[in-house]
Amino acid sequence: VQLQASGGGLVQTGGSLRLSCAASGFTFNTIGWFRQAPGKEREGVSCISSSDGFTYYHESVKGRFTISRDNAKNTVYLQMNSLKPEDTAVYYCAAAGDDVGSLIPGYYDFWGQGTQVTVSS
Repeated sequence: VQLQASGGGLVQTGGSLRLSCAASGFTFNTIGWFRQAPGKEREGVSCISSSDGFTYYHESVKGRFTISRDNAKNTVYLQMNSLKPEDTAVYYCAAAGDDVGSLIPGYYDFWGQGTQVTVSS
């Protein structure tokens, strides 16, 4: 079981990045993106269900971030537009075996390594 997150980088305020989370070794029901900034707790950003495409977003990213999936590739994407310095964090993807419809970290069974996103002002 492996989750591989990629796509992070350094971008200026207002810029865009697309993160990818490739899952192997299992078929997920829910993939979530989380982030953790230095000195802060990990927070949920967005999640998507593989069965019905249900999506959920944290209030702070609504209208700026879009989560999508490619079930054939077992990959989930997070398109991040209009990035702000407060979006700077290590971003993690996680997978749940159930349709959790939630950004509570405890509901997720597998976690990938993080990818750094830095937004300069």
